[in-house]
Amino acid sequence: MMADLLKEPSGRFENRMSFEDFEELLQKIEPVISKKDTRWRKAIPGKERLALTLRFLASGDSFKSLHYLFKISAQLISSIVPEVCSALIKVLSNVIQIPSNESEWKNIAKQFENIWNFPHCIGSMDGKHITIQAPINSGSEFYNYKQYFSVVLMALVDADYNFIFADCGCQGRLSDGAVFRNTELFKNIENNGLHCPSDEPLPGRNIPIPDLFVDDDAFGLCKQIMKPYPGLHEKGSKERTFNYRLSRARRVVENVFGIMASTFRVLRKPMLLQPEKVSLIVMTCVLLHNFLRKSRSSRSNYSPPGTFDSEEDGNITPGAWRQNQDNMSSLLPLRNIPRKPSMEARTIRNELAEYFMSNGRVSWQDIYC
Repeated sequence: MMADLLKEPSGRFENRMSFEDFEELLQKIEPVISKKDTRWRKAIPGKERLALTLRFLASGDSFKSLHYLFKISAQLISSIVPEVCSALIKVLSNVIQIPSNESEWKNIAKQFENIWNFPHCIGSMDGKHITIQAPINSGSEFYNYKQYFSVVLMALVDADYNFIFADCGCQGRLSDGAVFRNTELFKNIENNGLHCPSDEPLPGRNIPIPDLFVDDDAFGLCKQIMKPYPGLHEKGSKERTFNYRLSRARRVVENVFGIMASTFRVLRKPMLLQPEKVSLIVMTCVLLHNFLRKSRSSRSNYSPPGTFDSEEDGNITPGAWRQNQDNMSSLLPLRNIPRKPSMEARTIRNELAEYFMSNGRVSWQDIYC
């Protein structure tokens, strides 16, 4: 079985990883995950441990199914997977790095403006519930508004479909706002620890506005987070135009979740594991996404042309991942609890809306909004 798994081109373990990248990961984690032979049993090699874990992430197969495939007991598999995931998280931790200075933030903002025509945007953010089994002695701690148990994945991505921040493990019962407040990202925003550029006016405008994140309805409108105007709006209105322009920038994080769940099918099924192990698995998928996106040998396999939504003059062609959305019930949106935004937040949104109707207009926006 191992010979077949490690043979090109089938050695992609159903998650589009090249043989070279598999060997690179193995070299980094083998000293940590390998075990010594004992008098009674020969140890399972590190290569097989990594292959098994990648197969689990890519297929979402049960440990019992993997037992028949790898001839390893389900009980042993249940300890191998989190152990390998912990090792992968340690060696891949540097593939997700939130910008540490103004220059890096400006580069992200420039990408969003050039690709998605949304100025001052430094990230597209969203959160998802990851379905789990009822944790032992947890009561309603992980019981969410959809009436099942979950942990929450909170993510921020750049304009090129890479994670720049991710946090997983928050209890499903928490509201969207509480989830965000529990992250390191929120704490850094609150204490000005992100080192973002100073507020500047939009071209041809006078009111300085900050660099900000875009979202749909998962989080409340505030100075740093822009969300759509609520309700229905007249065609051609500034509100409808703003919502359209924001949806284009926000589409990036939607695509990232889509391709990740399409490739790592473990995310598409309820995980019959305790929250701590679920968080390890989810964060491993997040890190592998960035690793494969940035790899020379795997990038074209992981996300070939046509994978993500594409657009020309406002005409959107759905990405290939959208054709494979069956059984996505285990990756659900956060609950939106309406809250009154501050006057400052509404002023910033109005300023952007006015800009999109004047200096920031694109030639084809009237067709779609």
